[in-house]
Amino acid sequence: MKKNVAVFMGGWSGEREISLMSGANVSEALKLAGYKVTTIDVGRDIGALLPKLSPRPDVVFNALHGRFGEDGCIQGLLEILNIPYTHSGVVASALSMDKPMAKRLFKDAGLKCPKGEVVSRKKVLAGDVMPRPYVVKPLNEGSSLGVRIVTKKDEAKPFDHASWPYGDEVLVEKYIPGREITVAVMGDKALGALELRPHGVFYDYEAKYSNDPNRAADHVVPAPLPARAYKEVLRQGLLAHQTLGCRGVTRADFRYDDTRKTRGKSGEFYLLEINTQPGMTVHSLVPEIAAKGGCSFRDLVVWLVENARCDS
Repeated sequence: MKKNVAVFMGGWSGEREISLMSGANVSEALKLAGYKVTTIDVGRDIGALLPKLSPRPDVVFNALHGRFGEDGCIQGLLEILNIPYTHSGVVASALSMDKPMAKRLFKDAGLKCPKGEVVSRKKVLAGDVMPRPYVVKPLNEGSSLGVRIVTKKDEAKPFDHASWPYGDEVLVEKYIPGREITVAVMGDKALGALELRPHGVFYDYEAKYSNDPNRAADHVVPAPLPARAYKEVLRQGLLAHQTLGCRGVTRADFRYDDTRKTRGKSGEFYLLEINTQPGMTVHSLVPEIAAKGGCSFRDLVVWLVENARCDS
């Protein structure tokens, strides 16, 4: 008998609209695969959520993105309820969304990350905290929300103090030149790597989800890297997944600096972050990488459901 699956979607983070799209795609695929599917738009009122979980589902497919949905919060609730759920557990989810902590663990595992520091937004607005170019980003957001590259020619502030909704501290990192590479991991295997070629400055929120060809990005899969480099980035993507104790499906984002050759290498990879709840929209990268390797979208979401579990 096919499982009864509740798809969590929506939420109240800055990625709500993307989550609704992911949830709709997942729900349709699971229904076509023969599952009984209930979609739940998750809100802050947990008391209102609990009745929607009756009758009790066999699995929750977590299609939430952003804070509270992929940072360990909803995972903790599902652990208490003892309902198996897709993607990573409480600890791995919390670590992946805490960019400074994740960077410390990645470095301990031998993964190279851009040099950076956590500073107050007040300090950032007072002047350059490191030589330009550098990147300013929130400590715990996804989909490139709030990310800004400060170039040598920039005269504007990285953000407006009054309208910055991401907290009193920010992460400032050295800008790494080169190419944008992303790796999809499924369970204990790296599925492949894709190169992003944004039409704008970088792969920001608009490039990820806009239907405007002038704001979008070209996807090249598999990423056109030298064979040794391709194998290496797959290794690093899987290692990042394992370092945080992730499960299910993840996406690791890298910069590949091939602007200068060092020590006989064709380039060096810098891990930016890992995403434990990759998008499942028509623009999303993990389904595209999986499909290139022969795993259809339906196969992908079915695998996630059949491998769902609680940590405890």
